[in-house]
Amino acid sequence: MSINAPFKYDIVGSFLRPDYLKQARSEYANGKISSEELKAVEDKAITDLIAKQKAVGLTVITDGEYRRSSWHLDFMWAFHGVGHKKTKNGIPFHGEPALIDDTFLTGKVSVDSHPFVEHFKFISQFTDENTVARQTIPAPAQFLFQMIIPDNLESTKAIYPNEEDLIQDIAEGYKKVIRDLYAAGCKNIQFDDCTWGVCVDPNACFILGTDEEGLQKNIEKLIRINNLAIEDKPEDLVINTHICRGNFHSTWACQGGYDRVAKDLFTKENVSAFYLEFDDERSGDFEPLQYVSNDKKVVLGLITTKSSVLESKDDIIKRILEAAKYIPLERLCLSPQCGFASTEEGNILTEEEQWAKLKLVKEIAKEVWK
Repeated sequence: MSINAPFKYDIVGSFLRPDYLKQARSEYANGKISSEELKAVEDKAITDLIAKQKAVGLTVITDGEYRRSSWHLDFMWAFHGVGHKKTKNGIPFHGEPALIDDTFLTGKVSVDSHPFVEHFKFISQFTDENTVARQTIPAPAQFLFQMIIPDNLESTKAIYPNEEDLIQDIAEGYKKVIRDLYAAGCKNIQFDDCTWGVCVDPNACFILGTDEEGLQKNIEKLIRINNLAIEDKPEDLVINTHICRGNFHSTWACQGGYDRVAKDLFTKENVSAFYLEFDDERSGDFEPLQYVSNDKKVVLGLITTKSSVLESKDDIIKRILEAAKYIPLERLCLSPQCGFASTEEGNILTEEEQWAKLKLVKEIAKEVWK
């Protein structure tokens, strides 16, 4: 079986957490159970989740990000030089703040044994002739972005007066994690990257405290750090990227089509495929897909995870064929637009509705790519 993601019906990676897992994580945070007891609960929840992923017919399996509080910050916290604390204000989302920890630099960035490698080893035991395991991690650009947002910029400059040194340290840390994941048998890595959602937003310059020229420099810098981490990867290791505009409790943070970044991002970032959010008008039209270089595939995120409403199969097929005007159908795939639970709170739908969405993805893909 080919191990080369993307697959015609695919996923982004996170799943709704069962209540008993949420309870165990809360009890651990409050000192009521040990780390060993929490791991036992996580192991059970992930084992049950993988059985459900296989039952719905997925080729790729993940751990649902069940051992994390958020899709990106837990990864950063495992690096030396990264601190975090409970937030007072959170990150502004549409109608609701995401109260995830403030995360910042406390020293030089490096990494030893990253816990996500052990997380991968656990799920890899469930692979078989029909399934492969994927490890999702925030993109290097996301790591850098976290440390240079306006709230963190002053403290970051105190540790890294030369930003290029920070870029190199982050890239070297990623290279080590990637090597360790590969040594553990990982052949599919996904970079999750919301930095592009910020870059395409009409308020991007205001958010980043820059002008149009500065925004362009940021775009080039974000692509470069991702490519630095990817360079020298093993030939049979597939690295793809997922791009969205924020996903917290069925809300969103940014909006805007891909036009502003397409010519740079879709031609220069050295991933094998782009998993792109396209579930509503906030993501713009398909025209920017014309810039995707011929060696890359695109996974159309047309099924929303932010709502329980099940899409019309005919409508989704029409949209796939519309996208095929800009990129050949054989280089297209289908998935939900994001995960179902980018943070442990999860989006506002039931587990049954979650699985119904994935059944629809498979049904549509089987019809389109016969």
